[in-house]
Amino acid sequence: MGDVLRTWLFRLMFAIGSLIVVLVIPFVALFGPRAMIPYAHGWARFHTFIARYVMGVRAHFEGAAIPPGPVLFAAKHEAMYETLELPYRLGGPAVVIKRELAQIPLWGWAARIYGALPVDREASAKALRQLMTDAAVFKAAGRSVIVFPEGTRMPHGLRPPLRSGFAGLYRALGYPVVPIALDSGRRWPREGHARSGPIRVLVGEAIPPGLPRREAEERVHAAINALND
Repeated sequence: MGDVLRTWLFRLMFAIGSLIVVLVIPFVALFGPRAMIPYAHGWARFHTFIARYVMGVRAHFEGAAIPPGPVLFAAKHEAMYETLELPYRLGGPAVVIKRELAQIPLWGWAARIYGALPVDREASAKALRQLMTDAAVFKAAGRSVIVFPEGTRMPHGLRPPLRSGFAGLYRALGYPVVPIALDSGRRWPREGHARSGPIRVLVGEAIPPGLPRREAEERVHAAINALND
């Protein structure tokens, strides 16, 4: 089966499966986050399954052990793949998402119940204050958070600067940062069809809380781009 056919078959199966997932959301939401989190992870497992057996794409995790307790995961973002794979594989951290996603009917409502922190692209002072307020809720609950600090998906090899929201989260949460590098863009480019093969996911050494902003950002930026060379 060629990669183009694999891609379209994957898209069809994922669209049908996702439609079913969304239609059931109102019933799951009645039971709150304790039901929504495993339900969302079931959707992620479905995505992982068809990515592996239809697309021939599978993630291989390597690198450092994740420290105990809540952490701030800072991950590279090159494909949609990691937006589902990482929260599921990392134990269900709250997820920083674009505010536009939180406004999608039903899906956005479910994302908030799961544990989403919507943020505006413009990163205005008001938006950043709201992000800090939302983050405080998850800190009080002792829940980890994952952010894609460079923002939107980028082709493999590009190293855009970190968005300002990362520094605010780092300061507000006071968690160690676990950087995650990956090369999903090699297999799943933003444009065109996907290509079968492995995706490397490299978990970096934890970066302690309380560092000066510039040092923390430089260390995170270098770590999440470790597979770009």
